[in-house]
Amino acid sequence: MSLSDAEVRKIAWLARIEINGDDIAAYARDLSGILDLIEQMNEADTSDVTPMAHPLAQAQRLRPDIVTEEDQRELFQSLAPQVESGLYLVPKVIE
Repeated sequence: MSLSDAEVRKIAWLARIEINGDDIAAYARDLSGILDLIEQMNEADTSDVTPMAHPLAQAQRLRPDIVTEEDQRELFQSLAPQVESGLYLVPKVIE
């Protein structure tokens, strides 16, 4: 598929990008090459291929559910400007 200069300009306008007039031919060639590759990929017969949820059929490694850090809540709350009943108090920002 070959894109014209007008089509490249329209694509650039839709994408809200500015293209230098001297570069339009190069963009048209590159975009046409990408579209040709997509057409070529669409011609491949994939009727016997089963869909996959993930390209790697592997089980997810999980870490053990154990505490790895000590509780520092009291330290962090002692550094906060205002705390009440274990909650951080912040200024009202919405009126």
